[in-house]
Parts: sequence; C-alpha cells; structure tokens
Amino acid sequence: MANTEESYYGKNGEPRKFDPKFSGPIHNRHCTDVLCCVIFVVVILGYIALGIVAWVHGDPRKVAYPTDSYGQFCGQKDTPNENKTILFYFNILKCASPIVLINLQCPTTQLCVSKCPDRFATYIEMQSSYRSYWEYYRQFCKPGFNKPRKSVTQVMRDEDCPSMIIPSRPFLKRCFPDFSTKNGVLTVANQTTFKDGRGKTRNVTDLREAANGINNVLDARSVGMKIFEDYASSWYWILIGLFIAMVVSLLFLILLRFIAGVLFWIFIFGVIGIIGYGIWHCYWEYHHLRGIPGSDLTIYDIGFQTDFRVYLQLRQTWLAFMVLLCIVEVVIILMLIFLRNRIRIAIALLKEGSRAIGYIMSTLFYPIITFILIAICISYWAVTAVFLATSGEPVYKVMANQSLCKYANLTCYPETFNTTNVTKLCPGAQCTFAFYGGESLYHRYILVLQIFNVFVFLWLVNFAIALGQCTLAGAFASYYWAFRKPADIPTCPLFASFGRAIRYHTGSLAFGSLILAVVQLIRVILEYLDHKLKGSQNAFAKFLLCCLKCCFWCLEKFLKFINRNAYIMIAIYGKNFCTSAREAFFLLMRNVVRVAVLDKVTDFLLFLGKILVAGGVGVLAFFFFTHRIPIFTHEAPSLNYYWVPLLTVIIGSYLVAHGFFSVYAMCVDTLFLCFLEDLESQDGSSARPYYMSKSLLKILNKKNMQIKGQ
Repeated sequence: MANTEESYYGKNGEPRKFDPKFSGPIHNRHCTDVLCCVIFVVVILGYIALGIVAWVHGDPRKVAYPTDSYGQFCGQKDTPNENKTILFYFNILKCASPIVLINLQCPTTQLCVSKCPDRFATYIEMQSSYRSYWEYYRQFCKPGFNKPRKSVTQVMRDEDCPSMIIPSRPFLKRCFPDFSTKNGVLTVANQTTFKDGRGKTRNVTDLREAANGINNVLDARSVGMKIFEDYASSWYWILIGLFIAMVVSLLFLILLRFIAGVLFWIFIFGVIGIIGYGIWHCYWEYHHLRGIPGSDLTIYDIGFQTDFRVYLQLRQTWLAFMVLLCIVEVVIILMLIFLRNRIRIAIALLKEGSRAIGYIMSTLFYPIITFILIAICISYWAVTAVFLATSGEPVYKVMANQSLCKYANLTCYPETFNTTNVTKLCPGAQCTFAFYGGESLYHRYILVLQIFNVFVFLWLVNFAIALGQCTLAGAFASYYWAFRKPADIPTCPLFASFGRAIRYHTGSLAFGSLILAVVQLIRVILEYLDHKLKGSQNAFAKFLLCCLKCCFWCLEKFLKFINRNAYIMIAIYGKNFCTSAREAFFLLMRNVVRVAVLDKVTDFLLFLGKILVAGGVGVLAFFFFTHRIPIFTHEAPSLNYYWVPLLTVIIGSYLVAHGFFSVYAMCVDTLFLCFLEDLESQDGSSARPYYMSKSLLKILNKKNMQIKGQ
C-alpha cells in the first residue's frame, strides 16, 4: 500500500483515489466562478475610476475650511482670507443649533475674520464713540465697508456690519459665544445680559438655543486634552498590557487541549447546581408562605399588577417557578445523558483544534492581514465619500425675510444679482453662499455614486473576510488530512492556502461576498428609511419596516453561516461556490445535532476565554494604574483619569483575545467539517482509513485496520 493508490468511494458514490502521500487539500485545481471573478475585477477597476473622478472634481477644503457668504474659504493661501481662518456670524441668534452652523445653513451673513470678538459691543455704541470703537468694530464688517456714520437702519438692512458682537472663542474654526457658568448661572464674559443692537436688552440664555450644547462640547475639549495627556504618559504600559493579553490568549489556546473538558464540565455541573439551589429556594418560599393570609390567591385572582413584588407573596408564583426550574433541570440532565457522546466529540475537536494551532502557529497572526485589508477598504471608501460629497459647485440662495419676500431661499447668482428686481422688491435681500451642489449629469447622480461607493465597500470588506476564512480553512484542512501528524503537514500550509485561494478561487470568494454585500446594502437602506420615518405616525409602515429589518437581519446571519462553511469546502475540494455551499449545507443538516452541540460548546469556551483574558489583564492594570502594586519596581504614571488607560487595556485585551480566538473558531469549524467528511467517506479499512485522531476513533468506537502516525 505504501507505493500504490487504491480506490474508494466518497459520499456521492463517485470513485476517488486514496493516496498514502496525500498531505492536505487537493492541489490539482481549476479556477472557479470565473465570470464572477471577471465582474469583480471590472467593478474594482470602476471603483478606482470613481475615486479618480471624485479626486478630480472634489475639494476636501470644503470640509476642512469654513466658507463665508461669498463662497470663499477662510484661511486659504494666496487669497485675501489667508490670515482670516475663523468664520464669524453676524447674528448668531438666527441660528437654531451648532449643527446648523457647522453645515453652513445659518440664515445670516458669514464673514472670515482673523480672530473672534473679545468684548460686548453694538453698532449703536460704536457710532456714539466713533473714534475709540470703529477700528476694532470694522474688522467684523464686510470688507471695504468704511461708512461708520451710515444709519443703523440701512446698515442692518444691508447687513454691512453686525448689529452686535459678543465675546466668543473659536471652535471648529467658527466663532461661538464664550459660555461659562458662575454659581450655576450661565454667563458670557461674566455677564448675564447683553444689548442686541436693536434697542433691546437680552438675556444670555437667549443664546442657548443658538449655541445649544456648545458649552458641553467645549468642556469636553479640556477633558479630551487630559485624556490625551494620560495616553501620552501611559502608552507604553498599555502596550505592555496588550502584549500580556496576547501571551495569555496564546497560552489559553494551547492549554485548551488539556483543560477544554474540565472547563466545560465545571460549567455544566455549576449550572445544574445553581438550578438545583433555585428549586430548593422556590420550595422553601412555597412552604414558608403556607398559612399566611392571601398567599393562597391565584395570579388570575389579583390580575395584572405594576408592582411585581405582589406576585412574590403568592404560593402559586413560587410553585410555578419551581415547576419551571424542575423542567429545565430535567431537560439539561436528559440532554447530557443522550448527547454525552456528541459532547465528548465536541470537546475532542476543541482539543484537536488547539493541537492544530500548535503545529501551525503562523495562523494566529493572519488576522493582522485581514485587518490591514479592511483598513485599506475603509480608508479608500472614506476618502472617496469625502471627495464625492465635496465635488459640487457653490450654490447661492437669496437671503431675506421669508414672510415678506417671495424670492427667499431661491437660487441666485452673485454676478447678476444686483441687476435683478429682487433687491427692489425685497430690500436688504442678499445673494449668499448656501451649500455645494450642481446641475450637471455628474452632480445629479452624486447620490447614486455614493450608494455605489458604499456597495463596493461592503463587497470588498466581505471579500477580505472571505479570503481570510478560506485561507485559514485550507491551512487547517492540511493538518487534518495529514495522515502522519505532523510529518505529513505540508511546508508553509498558510502561505500555500493563501496562494490557492487567490489563484483559483477569487471568483468564488467574490460570489459569496457579493450575495452578502447585497443583503447588507438593503439593511443599510432600511436603517436609513427607519431613521426618516421616526417622526411618522403611520403605524403600518413602522411595523412593515420592523419586519423587513428583522427578516434581513436573519437572512444576513444565515448567509454568513452558509458562506463560512462553503469557503471551508472550497479550500478542501476546490469546487465552485454554489456546489460547495450546497454540499456543506446538506453535510451539516445530516449532522445537525452535532453541529448544535459543537457550536454551543465552542461559543461557551471562547467567550469564557475572552472574559478571562480581558478580566485578568484588566485586574492587573487596575492595581497598577491605581498605584496598588508596582510592576518591575516601576511606579504607575501620574494620571488625570486612571480609567482611560484601564478601559483601553480591557477593551484592547478583549479585541486581542477575539482576534486569536476567531482563528481558533475557524480551526474548529474546519476540523469539524473534515471530521464529518472523514466519517462519510472512509470506513477504517486499509484502503480507506480514517484521518481523525485516536481520541475521536475511541469515542466513536471505530478503529483503522492500519494506522500510520497516530
């Protein structure tokens, strides 16, 4: 047998060849789903072309720099506004909220200035003290305006100067009132009132709506600076914590081959014990309430009560709890009795997964490649979205009193505005910059291009994930189908699997990713519609939308499950996506109980591992950053908020553990499918020996007539 090939029959009854030298997934492959591969490449080229077109037409300065009422950027070099980097609003009271200001939709004149006002003043006061006020006040008037004696009415009508200025400070390159609180009272420059330049004295609280939330945001800036200081003084300790998390995660995965069964059975018997205690407590309460007046009433007698403690005074409540817990206890015990062999198989596969990772350690670092690919996709999508959003031309609108002017908010052109009848029919009306847009074919389809940008982004992200899953599956399948472990494991199995996935199965991976991307795009659209309908009173539309969101969420979860197992079959046999998905699905359905048991056991152990890693490293970090214990004779740095590096270490440790354990989960899923294939295609004879480990053979009461390397 050592030098010959012998026939055997696989699960479909088709003759196959058993090669004693076979050391992993088949190598004689052909390209699969070529048409989808071609479409995928064409779409990528189109996506690159879209980025180039957006780059040509877009201008990120429209996001980076504020724009005044004339469509000019504040702070742009080689322009009159080069040294005027801040946007000033003539009448901030006309602005509804900071969001309106940031979106440049505030219906007041906006002017680029070099600094924000630092005092209270009005145009009327400036006229009364012309010599001392004008030089300071004029910097907040329109460029070229030099008529300080012009009547207040005309100045306000033409908006040549602001009617008032208030102490402000720049935020997001825009002047906002310099709010502060004094003894719990909102003030601006320690004043609670101000003159609005129109003969009225206003309270500072009148500015609250126009600058809603600004005070909190500005306070958050100081908090942000302190957080930055904490990161600057503790970053190396954070890295040490994440390194410890990496080491602990690695040790946990390696030790799973020894402790997987112990951890699982401790948990199971703990659950049984807790439920048993619950049964006893319910019986004690039931017995204790005997003879107490009113305790023998039924739940039906007292009806619905908002105070649920009332129900705890009834014997019937505790009897119902006791019966329910007894049923749960019996079900768990019966499941353990009848599924004990399947649980043992699941634990054996978990141990085998730990052993496989021990032989192919490079797989633990593959998630870094997936992370880099996804980061590239996110970056390209974000940059393209910004350039698309800023590829419009300046659009100007008529700014006037809407109740008196029928031309208010209509599109206008600054070059010809003064020659139209608008200025005569609407005194004081101005043609000011509103937003960026356009009427060309390209600008009319900006929304479509943005949707295409999102769709291709989802497709590429899913493809990067699919590539990682197929690559890892190929590497771990090479381990399982190695007859003599580790002697028959091929050299560089991870690199070889990556090469096979790219060379032969790009089309299949793109096909599976495409299906998932379409469903995710529909979910994004449904979320957008749900956001738009939040204020709607149409109950049927809300119900229908909720049902659709639920259905597509379930569909996405199902497709992820199918795709994951299809990629494993592609890695093993090299067939196209549909064939692989069908074979994987029916193979799993023929072993649905084993699938359910393995899934729950794996989820429990991996979740427990993440909690142990994040919690253990978090406790160590807590004692260190709170100066409870020194590490290596080094004291913890002095921090403003010790929870900043602590939370960073805990969350980072969880993510590190998740990255390692995701590889382990893929390993277990791959070994499980290989195990099911092994059971269905082999019979343990010398011609068709099992590839599974001795422990699995023992659990199944099977044996090979001839075993090599076991």
